[in-house]
Amino acid sequence: MRTNRVSKGFRRRTGPATAAILGAVAVCISCASTTDARIASGESVSTMERGVSFRRADAGRLTAKTSIISYPVRHDGRTWHTAGVLNVPYSTAQTPRPAVVLVHGSGGVDSRGAGYAEALNRAGFVTLEIDLWAPRHVRSAATRPRSVSETLPDAYGALAFLSAATEDVDSRRIGITGFSWGGVVSMLSATRANRDLHAAGDQAFAAHAPVYPVCWVYNKVPGYAFFGLTGAPVFIQAGTADTYDTPDSCQTLQGSLSAHDQPLVRVKVYADATHAWDRREPDATIVDPYSHLGAGGEVPLRYSETTTRQSTNALVDFFRATLDGAR
Repeated sequence: MRTNRVSKGFRRRTGPATAAILGAVAVCISCASTTDARIASGESVSTMERGVSFRRADAGRLTAKTSIISYPVRHDGRTWHTAGVLNVPYSTAQTPRPAVVLVHGSGGVDSRGAGYAEALNRAGFVTLEIDLWAPRHVRSAATRPRSVSETLPDAYGALAFLSAATEDVDSRRIGITGFSWGGVVSMLSATRANRDLHAAGDQAFAAHAPVYPVCWVYNKVPGYAFFGLTGAPVFIQAGTADTYDTPDSCQTLQGSLSAHDQPLVRVKVYADATHAWDRREPDATIVDPYSHLGAGGEVPLRYSETTTRQSTNALVDFFRATLDGAR
């Protein structure tokens, strides 16, 4: 996962190829310039140092304590273990704290989860970003499961794991967010039917914040029912240039819901934003059979610093309003 820190803005990482080897180490352009000057003066500088910041303030993991965790998932007589990155803010402003589960897209864990997690950690939220693909040996989007519903047990397993972390997490204030595939997980986990099928006891997510969750598919394709909601609020963020949907697909979905469900769902749409506007890896174009309202075709993935800033702030504000107020 390679992302710039939220406090440094939402610029996609650029820099020497060696920075990719260092993964989570933040790039500091000013330090790169200093290093170049040292090279020019004849000073010996390791090639690994080029473009890397050694300033204390630029170090990663200063906001929260990071742990790599694993929890058991049991479904249909099978048991597997799902891993995740657990971040617990160092701030002791409130304990136990609200928490948010983050679920990646078809491409697997990438810059998106780390970006949103850091913003949430800075706001005082515990975060758990889970890896759906490792236990399934998925190496590319082409080998992902046939249906998103197959990965719902992992999301509810994360809910159970956090609910048991009584010292750090308030089990009544756990939300979920995700991107693309993970956005669909965030949507489907908002229904009573899926909660009753997968949750332990009376556990339930207290808020849902799906990001570009392919809105056309719900209540049209088997396995993607979105009605009979639990009562927790749902905040959908989408872009008008997302070729999975039409510009108004998410508003159309909201308008089609029942009198009970409709007030629970809020939609925010960003002009000219493509699918994965918050993905800081190099821009790409993928092909997906679920795009273009199920007709299939190309899906541009174009990073937008402006939209990423807006969507990150909106997501944090949503969880502040829903989880901080749910004590």
